[in-house]
Amino acid sequence: MSTDCTPLNLDLLGRTALDRRTLLTRAACVGGALATSRFFCSDPAEAASMLTLKATHGTGLCNCPFFMVKEKDLAAEDGVKLDFVTTPTNADIAALFGAGVVDVSVVPYTNFMTLYDAGAPVKIVAGSGVQGCVIVAQEGINKAEDLRGKTIGTFQADTLEMLPLDYLKKAGMSFKDVKVRYFGTSPELATAFIGGSIDAMCHIEPYATQAMNSRKGAVKLSDGTDVYGPLYTDCVLAVRSKLITENRPAVKALIKAMMKGQHFEESDREAAIKLTTPKYFKTTFDAALDASTKQPGMIDQRRNQEFILGRAQNLKDLRYIKALPTADIFDWTMLNEVIAENADLYASLKLKSA
Repeated sequence: MSTDCTPLNLDLLGRTALDRRTLLTRAACVGGALATSRFFCSDPAEAASMLTLKATHGTGLCNCPFFMVKEKDLAAEDGVKLDFVTTPTNADIAALFGAGVVDVSVVPYTNFMTLYDAGAPVKIVAGSGVQGCVIVAQEGINKAEDLRGKTIGTFQADTLEMLPLDYLKKAGMSFKDVKVRYFGTSPELATAFIGGSIDAMCHIEPYATQAMNSRKGAVKLSDGTDVYGPLYTDCVLAVRSKLITENRPAVKALIKAMMKGQHFEESDREAAIKLTTPKYFKTTFDAALDASTKQPGMIDQRRNQEFILGRAQNLKDLRYIKALPTADIFDWTMLNEVIAENADLYASLKLKSA
């Protein structure tokens, strides 16, 4: 069952900058969420043996450790399991989490900051995936200056909007020099680029690799490491503050399970991709496997705290948030405890802060 059955905060949904699409789309999503939420706090028999955390997730490889928790029941030994709530668009992933419909979410850190700024009681408790944000362009576009007047596809208030902005800034340019077109889902954006209806896109793995393989002459302009350096954050594990207060052990169980998921992905990458493609990654197995090393899981992202906070100015400049967040958005205490209590598991991870 869910530990947080707070009704949807419709005002929060309306105020968050994630929702600049049609009111009809958002209304349909909220209506579906309300109908689904009736079942969140049911089945006392199940509650006695297993705590089910309702969750939303993204579509990129940064979610792979989260998917491993679900598919392999990696938190079951600690009495926790995940139940994923389907969302119509990328924007709804964060919106339902911010509104209290679900307990936890793997979400781009940028989306998280828009929710926090809007007043959602949420905290970042761990990382999920690093790198994997890729700017891909059509043949003939080889550098930032070639993008002048061209159309770039991306998602709003997303890490995939931050990279092209920072990439252009590095070349002395801005969004005023290009045409930005926003999309609703990952397959939709990839299809638009492969079909030639946009000049460039910033997309997540495995869709960036899919596009490179599917569009003749496609050029990779940036994979983010040239702008941010290696192991930059894409997605984080965030939870409702109420869950931390009321069931701290459940949060720790999830973080521990995420570490197990990272270890499984690192030790048997092919098996991890077989479990998740095409169920979660709407592409071919070969494309997903090829892309899997380009956006690895990394649960311990304490080292990236300042990087995340550093991107907040972009969000403020784009008017997604009103105030710059502080370190209060993070609660690493449970991650610290899981690491201390599971030294062997932590030592087995290839990517980590320590």
